Amino acid sequence: MSDMDAHLLIVDDDERIRTLLQKFLIRHGFLVTAARDAAHARRILAGLDFDLIVMDVMMPGEDGLALTASLRETLQTPILLLTAKGETENRIEGLEAGADDYLAKPFEPKELLLRINAILRRMPDTSAEDIAPKVMLLGAIRYDLERGEMWEGDVLVRLTATEVQLMKIFAAKPGEPLSRAKLVEELGRDRGQAQERAVDVQITRLRRKIEDNPKQPRYLQTVRGAGYMLAPD
Repeated sequence: MSDMDAHLLIVDDDERIRTLLQKFLIRHGFLVTAARDAAHARRILAGLDFDLIVMDVMMPGEDGLALTASLRETLQTPILLLTAKGETENRIEGLEAGADDYLAKPFEPKELLLRINAILRRMPDTSAEDIAPKVMLLGAIRYDLERGEMWEGDVLVRLTATEVQLMKIFAAKPGEPLSRAKLVEELGRDRGQAQERAVDVQITRLRRKIEDNPKQPRYLQTVRGAGYMLAPD
């Protein structure tokens, strides 16, 4: 998918910010729809598909964290959270809710644009034709390396954009430990302890979708002093 083809949903209760973001992103080639709150966003999402959702956390009524967690039950569209709270704990809370990335206010519009493009680049290209799909087995889970899809029986396991990227990184080097710093680099994130902690959260979420017992992982293992390792059957 080209970034120029992407349809974004902006969810923010501040009309000024919502309008500024919409105009800025349209100028950079995106198709943009805006919602004034969670309820409005739900009505829009009932009838339209989006390539990415940019959502404010602090909204009256249902806030961005609650909406993100709810949408993740049925939707795998990437979500970028905007938050005035810059503390690590608040960022982790957003990732645990199912967000793919976060950006603390105030921010430079150019940084938002870079984050959006980075997330869109991580999304799998589903337009390519099937050519002898390669499958990796993780117990009852089948991971299709070509499509970047995970299946349990006939049921598609919903992955966020970041989880899709993590699986691609691990599947490219099965049996090889990858450090948190390396994973941060491969994900295109800024270096630092906060981002490495964010990777830990993403790994925890991914294990819940792969492992029979996420607390005693068999397939997405922790290698002491080395990082994480994918160990397929």
